[in-house]
Amino acid sequence: MTSAETSRATPEHHHDHRDVTGGWLRPAVFGVMDGLVSNTALIAGVAAGVDSPSTVLLAGFAGLAAGAFSMATGEYVSVASQTELTRAEIEIEKAEIRRVPAAEEAELAGIYRSRGVDAALAAEVARQLSRDPEQAWRVHAREELGVDPDDLPSPWVAAGSSFAAFTLGALVPLLPYLFGGSGLLVPILLALVALFVAGALVSRFTDRSSLYSGTRQLVLGGAAAALTYGVGTVVGTQI
Repeated sequence: MTSAETSRATPEHHHDHRDVTGGWLRPAVFGVMDGLVSNTALIAGVAAGVDSPSTVLLAGFAGLAAGAFSMATGEYVSVASQTELTRAEIEIEKAEIRRVPAAEEAELAGIYRSRGVDAALAAEVARQLSRDPEQAWRVHAREELGVDPDDLPSPWVAAGSSFAAFTLGALVPLLPYLFGGSGLLVPILLALVALFVAGALVSRFTDRSSLYSGTRQLVLGGAAAALTYGVGTVVGTQI
């Protein structure tokens, strides 16, 4: 069999990677977990201190609104600031390439040499990549700053993901009260189940086992609710 026939007989291997730079996964995961944990804990604390389902419901909605807006604002400012810093560093790279192109080319060649590329080949690759200034600064951004200048995270995506995820998580322990419930047991059980399910779903992105991720979220969220319930019980007896 000729090499051409072998090439045709052997199927090409391709695989797709998940989006790890889009700026939505971290705020979404953090948002839904924070919504679940914080509002469950808030509801538990208030319910332990007062015997009024309407008060618990009001506190839960206040916690949902305050937390969702706070998370969205924080994510927007955080991601926007990081993106602005990245763009400022990219502008520095652009200026250096214009000012001392030979030094920047040598720096790029040194990066490739440090990764095991032969010196002659590293110099040639750096030379070819440096011929086009538009290509050069993008290469320097990826190699030196570790960012893709054409795929920077969006602060709006981060804020929207965080807001929606927090709202979804915080709404879970409120559902029984919305449908006329008055006890704390059902909201707590519902929240604990949601914590486990959310943790298990996160494992699809992180390659952790679903049992490990789900149990971790269940234990941490349950502990937070239990501690806040204890605080509410102590404070409720004093007022």
